[in-house]
Amino acid sequence: MSKKSKKLTTGVATLVAPASHAAIVPVRDRHLRFNERWNYSPAPEVHTDIKIQPRYDLFIGGKFVKPSSGKYFPSINPATEKQHAEIAQGTAADVDKAVKAARRAYEKTWGKMPGRERGKYLFRIARLLQEKMRDLAVIESLDGGKTIRESRNIDLPLVAAHFFYHAGWADKLDYAFPGRKPQPLGVAGQIIPWNFPLLMAAWKLAPALACGNTCVLKPAETTSVTAMHLAEILAEADLPEGVVNIVTGFGDTGAAIVNHPDIDKLAFTGSTEVGKIIAKSVAGTRKKLTLELGGKAANIICEDAPIDQAIEGIIQGIYFNQGHVCCAGSRLFVQESIVEPVIRRLRNRLSTLRVGDPLDKNTDIGAINSREQLGKIREMVESGKKEGAELFQPACKLPSKGFFFAPSFFTGVTDSHRIAQEEIFGPVLSVMTFRTPEEALERANNTPYGLSAGVWTDKGSKVFKLATQLRAGVIWAETYNKFDPASPFGGYKESGFGREGGKQGLLSYLKLG
Repeated sequence: MSKKSKKLTTGVATLVAPASHAAIVPVRDRHLRFNERWNYSPAPEVHTDIKIQPRYDLFIGGKFVKPSSGKYFPSINPATEKQHAEIAQGTAADVDKAVKAARRAYEKTWGKMPGRERGKYLFRIARLLQEKMRDLAVIESLDGGKTIRESRNIDLPLVAAHFFYHAGWADKLDYAFPGRKPQPLGVAGQIIPWNFPLLMAAWKLAPALACGNTCVLKPAETTSVTAMHLAEILAEADLPEGVVNIVTGFGDTGAAIVNHPDIDKLAFTGSTEVGKIIAKSVAGTRKKLTLELGGKAANIICEDAPIDQAIEGIIQGIYFNQGHVCCAGSRLFVQESIVEPVIRRLRNRLSTLRVGDPLDKNTDIGAINSREQLGKIREMVESGKKEGAELFQPACKLPSKGFFFAPSFFTGVTDSHRIAQEEIFGPVLSVMTFRTPEEALERANNTPYGLSAGVWTDKGSKVFKLATQLRAGVIWAETYNKFDPASPFGGYKESGFGREGGKQGLLSYLKLG
């Protein structure tokens, strides 16, 4: 070994560093340069024992049935661009069968069942989810492209937690709304997106079932596999036939649910454009509606904030989840006096992120969900460059196959730029500066959205002052993207209305006498 360097070996990586490394690297850059010398060996999650079926049918009336159209469409692994399953293409006729099955179950079984008995089913589902958590996490990563670390450590524990939490509410609804007589609505139609497939299903199903409703669920066409594995769990839990029905398909399948005359409640999570169409369709009907739509969340870093903590919150808020959450903090407002250290540390931190195989436990950023979504991200980034913003992307090698995009951020962004106004839904951050907290508030609220926001400051009084004036449904302080089933979630303005989670979320599935 050369006297000029030392070679350090661990179980996962080999580091080559100069003998005088600490002496020659400035403190502010040591974190970046140290990490650049690590070459991580692959640490893939073994999944040969996990079976994805070649074909998935619809789940109606407690049974798996073939679609009336006889058609199936491919489910693609976004990290490899290979087909791993075929998904049934549901039609309006299939939706009608599902709604009728849900209505029978509501009138004959579930709607009449005491809350304590409903709670037992939800507890059983939650325990089965825990037992199968590892397998479901792997399938979620294969189907949607998110990293196994996110699926395993965040999504699946929250899925089980939502069923456990709402199981506890099932026999306590009278205490939640004292002096009132809470009653279920009937049949709920629920349409969920591709960014958190199983978690969104839990957000919709658990409160609806706890309140005594039956459900017809439509997952996103690009991420339907785990929903069908959830159907297997529901059957294993002996949930009465027809209480939950899952119909897969495209936009016309969702439209059939929205327009079905025997649906009592609609819950939709997705784009603002589709949400507006649904709101128009429901107007004038008896259907109750909950919408959780797009967002353009603001993260505000004040000059007295703990910068390193804030940087990690930013990374957690937009990069680790590939920016695929409506509440991703995609607009970063930094007070002018600290903009240079924030930008420097953000550059350094992005340069340490690893992009690649979602099943590799070393991977920080996985695959974009689909080729179409990757195209939208690229188009938005090009618009930012054309409008004069400066793009930073670390020098990272992307896999030759799959839908991947490097973590990026723009500086020199103004409020009029498209990247500052429109939802990108990718790992792209827009950095802007402000002088006073009042300016930050005005610009943070200068958007048609109002789903979430973040505040970073060392002063509690400043947190409360900013939080009370931010027009967003969820506001995090000194953290970001932390969820709990006991906390209500939802937006203002074009980010939708209604709440999911907590006691407030129960109201969406009840009528109070």
